[in-house]
Amino acid sequence: MEKKYRLELIGITYNQIESGVYALILQQVGTTRRIPIIIGFLEAQAIECKLQEVATPRPLTHDTMAASLEAFGISLIRVEIRKLPNGVFAADLVLSDGKNERIIDSRSSDAVALAIRVGAPIYTSEQVLLEAGFDAKGTSTADAPTQEESREAGESKDSIASMTTSQLSEAMLLAAENEDYEEAAKIKAELERRKNNNEEG
Repeated sequence: MEKKYRLELIGITYNQIESGVYALILQQVGTTRRIPIIIGFLEAQAIECKLQEVATPRPLTHDTMAASLEAFGISLIRVEIRKLPNGVFAADLVLSDGKNERIIDSRSSDAVALAIRVGAPIYTSEQVLLEAGFDAKGTSTADAPTQEESREAGESKDSIASMTTSQLSEAMLLAAENEDYEEAAKIKAELERRKNNNEEG
């Protein structure tokens, strides 16, 4: 069985350059290795509300999920953060009714939002830490981008620049649906750049 490493939630950072983009920061317990997970505004809001103990007039979605689990005697044993082949983070919710365990697929942001509400531990694998982690002291634990990765990043930028505004809008929605918030943010930045250029012209 693959060894799992426990993570703690450090907080959420806001990207000053890409509007509406947030990063969920998780850190390996006992070390300075951290994993940033790009999330959207609503997900960030759900997590921040709990972190800041903000009282909402009505239960948020994750509050309802936690209450539903409790009502049926189901416990969230742990959350396991993993990384999909396309680079998007996902998570497994390990649930138990006291007799049987079940694993439910989840978005990483939803899993963390639920975990902090019920006090469930969060884990990940060494592979995820190596691929996506960085050292908070300034030394990255991931390898530097390869020439192929750098080329693909350049092609992505060129592709975005060559798309029409209509195509960009559709691509941004598709990226958001696929939880590729980094790509969605790049497209949004291009749309805003074009909008500003039109206003100046």
